[in-house]
Amino acid sequence: MGSKTTLRDVARVAGVSPATVTRLATGTYRVSPAVAERVRNAAAKLGVDLQRTKKAIAIGFLLSNREMLHPFHSRILAGVEAYCAAREHYVLFLPYRYLFNTPWGELHVPQVWRRRDIVCGFIVAGVNSQNLLELLSHEEIPFAVLGNNVTGEWRHEEYDVVYFDDIEGSYEVTRYLQMLGHRDIWFVANCQLSWFARRYEGYRRAMLEVGLTPRLSETDSDKGAELGYLATKSVLARGEPVSAIFAGDDPTAQGVYKALDGHGLRIPEDVSVVGFSDVEGELLHPPLTTVRAFPEQVGKHLAQQLLNRVLDPDLAPQHYTMPTQLVVRASCRPLFPAPGSQDEARPQANKREAVGSSP
Repeated sequence: MGSKTTLRDVARVAGVSPATVTRLATGTYRVSPAVAERVRNAAAKLGVDLQRTKKAIAIGFLLSNREMLHPFHSRILAGVEAYCAAREHYVLFLPYRYLFNTPWGELHVPQVWRRRDIVCGFIVAGVNSQNLLELLSHEEIPFAVLGNNVTGEWRHEEYDVVYFDDIEGSYEVTRYLQMLGHRDIWFVANCQLSWFARRYEGYRRAMLEVGLTPRLSETDSDKGAELGYLATKSVLARGEPVSAIFAGDDPTAQGVYKALDGHGLRIPEDVSVVGFSDVEGELLHPPLTTVRAFPEQVGKHLAQQLLNRVLDPDLAPQHYTMPTQLVVRASCRPLFPAPGSQDEARPQANKREAVGSSP
């Protein structure tokens, strides 16, 4: 494709929308044979190769500031690979670590990043900040970024961004605990990290809406199990009232489980626990109630955005938010009996109260 000829030009000549041209070029959706023929004729007239992105060009999966086998980002990568394999693209895995306070012009990056004959663009996953995004923009390297894990102030409106709706998902799982009768609900995380801060936002909104006090226990750690263990031990050591704990993600919930067990407390009989992400919740005992974030689908949308950008550099910034899903398992119990149950007939004095809570 010539530098001055875009898919918008093809769409104008063919009398269709730019989205239709993009769909035909990427194979994302089917279009009618008649429309396809008009688009191909217009492309030929303008000298545009609609098959360019179907050649053996690699998409870079940039995993920043994360361990290589991170459970959530590995599943995003799986989604990217599935989407690209169906369209005969390769995926090049590129781990990268950098400091967030380094000016973008001083970031040292591998030369392969600038080889457009090898890598047509990047999916930016892991943990990132504005300086890297600014570098990619300055170098005119196409990219799509996972928005949930960008830290600090950044110009999200200028970029192609995919989010999963962790704010609404956190609100929903908190409301679920409240509907079970829980009032002393703690949020266990490290809100210095952007993804935990977003989930705290949803939790906090749900608590304030019903007149409950948000309760936050933090530890300065990015290791989930360590974070969950230490933050939960802090709550228990202070004798704070707690009937339920919202762990900021499933690995954090592992640490919560360990801390409660070490304190002689059972899940869910003594304390209910929920998590977020659904990458490991089913493996815990009891299986964890959590929020599913669909990381494979997030990866597919990131790949789609990137290919759209490669095909049409003049596209307006693309933004997509993936819904989440509450997954109810065995780690929560209601604090009130079901109507007509044997528990309903038992004297209140015989019921076990939530840990540290007042009547």
